[in-house]
Amino acid sequence: MASPIDWLPTLLAKGPQALQRQHLRYQSQPAARPRLHLIVLDTSGSMRQGGRLALAKGYAARLIEQAARAGDDVGLLSFGGRGLEWLVPPGPARSAGAARVRQCGGGGGTPLAQALALAQQRIAQPSRRAASPPLLWLLTDGRTLEQPAAPTTASVVVDFEDPRRPLGRCAAWAARWGAEYRLASALKL
Repeated sequence: MASPIDWLPTLLAKGPQALQRQHLRYQSQPAARPRLHLIVLDTSGSMRQGGRLALAKGYAARLIEQAARAGDDVGLLSFGGRGLEWLVPPGPARSAGAARVRQCGGGGGTPLAQALALAQQRIAQPSRRAASPPLLWLLTDGRTLEQPAAPTTASVVVDFEDPRRPLGRCAAWAARWGAEYRLASALKL
């Protein structure tokens, strides 16, 4: 690792004197480049049961707030009976984006494959700001018969399924995709 001390300006500031703390000059560090967190939120009818949608929306809001604090980018795509909707278009994360997720409703079917295809299209677009590959967050209860293809980027599947009637689809997708798997019932928000 390179030294953060910029030696030439330090030695010029020191002159013929013994080196003192006030002589030290430091190299400017390049600003960290943001990462895109692309959140894909299931707002289908099954998510409305048992408070799962409210829990998932709270989790998404927390992800947005964390991304805003870190200076990262975020995008939030909801999918459900009303189709696909960018609740928060991909761009610099703002804490105000968390309010958008709290306002969304739910109901209807689960166009998961369509949502992941749209997310993949966005991921494929180059970003001038992004330093590392995007991170795709899928927040769902897995209540669909669709078997979506694996995302091309690092992924986290957050499972909001009903623990009384587990299907295990989210865990199976995560295993098949090589994604991180998180069980919502074990999360601390």
